[in-house]
Amino acid sequence: MTTDTPKIVIAGGSGFLGRILAAHFRKLGYAITILTRAPGPTHDGIREIAWDAHTIGDWARELDDAIAVINLTGRSVNCRYNKRNRKQILESRIHSTRTVGQAIAACKPPPKAWLNTSTATIYKHTLGPAWDESGEIGNTPEAKDEFSIDVATAWERTFNEAQTPATRKVAMRTAMVLGTGKNSVFPMLYRLTRLGLGGKMGDGRQFVSWIHELDFCRAVEWLITHETLSGVVNIAAPNPVTNTEMMRIFRQTLGMPIGLPAAKWMLEIGAAFLRTETELIIKSRRIIPRRLTESGFTFRYPLMQPALEALCQPNVP
Repeated sequence: MTTDTPKIVIAGGSGFLGRILAAHFRKLGYAITILTRAPGPTHDGIREIAWDAHTIGDWARELDDAIAVINLTGRSVNCRYNKRNRKQILESRIHSTRTVGQAIAACKPPPKAWLNTSTATIYKHTLGPAWDESGEIGNTPEAKDEFSIDVATAWERTFNEAQTPATRKVAMRTAMVLGTGKNSVFPMLYRLTRLGLGGKMGDGRQFVSWIHELDFCRAVEWLITHETLSGVVNIAAPNPVTNTEMMRIFRQTLGMPIGLPAAKWMLEIGAAFLRTETELIIKSRRIIPRRLTESGFTFRYPLMQPALEALCQPNVP
C-alpha cells in the first residue's frame, strides 16, 4: 500500500459497527485506522491506534488529509439507566465528539468529511406516518425515552457546534443494524426465536426501523463519496415493520411454528433481570431514509425477510 492510498479513520471502531465498516472499506482499497482505547496489532491491513476519546494526542495526526473520519464512539445503551450509566452514556458521546472536532480543526490539511453517528431514537415515538429527516423530535412518557432524547439532542448539538468549516459534516441517525456480530440484536432475536420465544413484545404495534449490515456499510460509503450530502441523514431501510411483523418474519425465516408473546409486565421483569431498559423494545421508531433515496442510493435489502434470509446464510452477498 502506497502513501497515496486514501485513508479512513474510524474513532471508536472496535465494536460491531466499526469492524464491519473497516472490513468493507478495506476491501475497497482504503487505508483504515481505528482509534480505540485498547489497540491490537495490525490485522488484514487495518491499523489500531490508542486514544482516550477525551484528549488530543498523537492519534490526531491520523486525521490529516483523510478522506473521512467516522466517529462511532459511545457507551452501549444496553444497560440499566442508573446514575452512573447515564453519566457514562452521555459523556462518552459528548466528549468524543467534541474531541474529534477539536482535532479536525487543528488538521493541516483537514479530512474531507466527518460522519458522526447519531440515533433514530431522536425522533418522537409514533404509530402514525414515518418520520423523514424533518420528523418531530421529542420524548413520549409511554415510550420512557426522555433520557435517550436528551442524550441524542445534546450529542448532535455538540457535533453541530464544532468549528470545522473545511470539513463536510454528516449526522447519521442510524436505526437498528442487523448483522451477525455479537453486539448486533440479530443473534439475540435469532436465539429467542429458536427457543420458541419469538412472539410479539408488548402489544406488538410499535414500529422497528432497521437496516442490514451490508446496506449500512454501503450507505456510509455513499455519504463519503457524495459530496452534496451534509447535515442530518437517516440510515435505515425504507420499510420499517411493526414488532409483531418482525417477529413473524423471524419465525417464518427460521421455520418456527410457534413464538410465545411477552406482555409488557413480562418485559419489565426481563429487562430488570438482563440489566437493560424496556425503552429499547417498546418505543416505536418509524423512520425512512428520504435523503439517501432522493440522492439515488438503492438498498440491497429494502425488505426485512430477504435481509434475515441473507443473515441466516452467511455466504449470501
